[in-house]
Amino acid sequence: MKARLAEKRLRQFVESIGAVLSRHQLHKIFDLEHPEAFAATLKRLVAAGTLQSVTRGIYHVPDVVPWTGYELERTAALLRYGEFNYVSLESALSQCGAISQQMVDYVTVMTTGRSGLFKTFFGCIEFTHTKRPLSALFEATVVVSGRPLRVARPLAALRDLKRVGRNVNMVDLEDLDDIVCMKTGHYR
Repeated sequence: MKARLAEKRLRQFVESIGAVLSRHQLHKIFDLEHPEAFAATLKRLVAAGTLQSVTRGIYHVPDVVPWTGYELERTAALLRYGEFNYVSLESALSQCGAISQQMVDYVTVMTTGRSGLFKTFFGCIEFTHTKRPLSALFEATVVVSGRPLRVARPLAALRDLKRVGRNVNMVDLEDLDDIVCMKTGHYR
C-alpha cells in the first residue's frame, strides 16, 4: 500500500478510535490480504515516523490527536484484550490520594488474564492476575469518563493490595478513611 494512502486511512480511523492501535486493528484499517504486504506497510510507516512502536504488536500514531494522558491504560487494554482489566493497587490508591507518591509513567492493573510487566514507549504496565468473579469485579470498580479502563474503588484497591501481598505501609489509612467517607457521605 502506498504511504500516502496508508497515512490517510490511519488519520481517518485514529480520530474516531484513538491514537494507540493494535496490529490487528491496523490490519483491518489497511485491508491487505497478503501478510508480507501488511508487514512491509507497517515497516515503512514506522521508518517514516507515521507510526511508533509502543510495545510488541501495539503502535501509536503521533501528532494526529491530542494526548489524553491515558495512552498507557489504552495500551494495557490492548495487551489484555478480551480480559477484564481495571486500574487498582498503588495506581488507584495514588490517584485517589491515599498514597502520596504520584505514579506518572507506571500503571498497576488487575486482570483476569496473565500477570506480567511490560515496558512500553509510554511507561511500564504491571498486570496482576485475579481469580475473583466478574460480578465482584464490576461492583468493586467504577467507569471514569474518558478513561479506557475501569478504576477500583479506594477500599477495593486496598483489598487488592492486601490480597496480592503488597506493602500496605505506604497507604495513609486516615486519608483513605476520609476519602471513603466523603464519597459515601457516611462520617464516623
